[in-house]
Amino acid sequence: MSMKWTSVLLLIQMSCYFRSGGCGKVLVWPAEYSHWLNMKAILNELVQRGHEVTVLTSSASILVDPSISSSIKFEVYPTSLTKDDFENVFGKLVDTWMYDLPKYSFLTYFSKVQEILWKYFECIRNLCKDIVLNKKLMDKLQTSKFDVILADPAGLGGELLAEVLKIPFVYSLRFSPGYIFEKYSKGFLFPPSYVPVVLSELSDQMTFTERIQNMLYMLYFDFCFQILDTKKWDQFYSEILGRPTTFSETMGKAEMWLIRTYWDFEFPRPFLPNVDFVGGLHCKPAKDLPKEMEDFVQSSGENGVVVFSLGSMVSDLTEERVNVIASALAQIPQKVLWKFNGKKPHTLGPNTRLYKWIPQNDLLDIKRML
Repeated sequence: MSMKWTSVLLLIQMSCYFRSGGCGKVLVWPAEYSHWLNMKAILNELVQRGHEVTVLTSSASILVDPSISSSIKFEVYPTSLTKDDFENVFGKLVDTWMYDLPKYSFLTYFSKVQEILWKYFECIRNLCKDIVLNKKLMDKLQTSKFDVILADPAGLGGELLAEVLKIPFVYSLRFSPGYIFEKYSKGFLFPPSYVPVVLSELSDQMTFTERIQNMLYMLYFDFCFQILDTKKWDQFYSEILGRPTTFSETMGKAEMWLIRTYWDFEFPRPFLPNVDFVGGLHCKPAKDLPKEMEDFVQSSGENGVVVFSLGSMVSDLTEERVNVIASALAQIPQKVLWKFNGKKPHTLGPNTRLYKWIPQNDLLDIKRML
């Protein structure tokens, strides 16, 4: 077993107060899209090792589907929000996040993202209220006597639930914008003199001018954190817990932070003992490709192949944008497999094939590439 899996499983086991059978009860507070796909890999492994896993999800959830597994339990709670509410916020966030970065300066770009993030966190706060103010649901969770909560800080609330239920909690996270959650919740260190702000396109080999620029970026995110409606969150957490507190203080009580990347992909910086890198947990051994796809890949010869996908969150590109992408792909010598579910672009080249779904893990197998 790899060290990353050993770390995850040991962590969960140490966080549980074991029964005679040696297995614990895990309550899960997930986020959506790729956050959920990564967390699901941990849950499947826990189930295989005999732990009882219950996922807490709303009736407005986009991707967390109770029908995906018979071994994982799901507790679906009602909410006043709808799937359209989430999809509208997520759609705008993804569109801005993925397409606006090349068009704007760093600060202009994040000022556009900021407005959408506020709306997103407002939706998340409503979900939190729908749970902790639901007496019937909270009584059920209390009597279930869970041992640990596995949460994603991208969806605030898991730490509050852990405090109410008086159980430890563990975070699974890639990064937050500007590392604001990591910095303010547990004192993670990101010295601006040599640690570039995430997505700043700076490296750890910065000139004096770039260091000043990096410092300004950090100050910008510090300012954003202060106006992140923190007073509303702090007041909400204090009312629920019945004592003065802040949401950053509550987040700081996490037993462990599982960072979804590889240590050697990160710029060198100080890390606390409760931080562990678990990149690649969702990866699985490659399987054989469908014959038609295998033949297409092998026909590429020495030029190789390009796997093009915009992920699970992007579905509605404009026709103009689709044709621009198709035209660009048609000009490269490689064969292209494009994950796309829409009208076939008229600029599609003979080297490109469209698929509603592509097995990326199997396609990107290093042995096949060699």
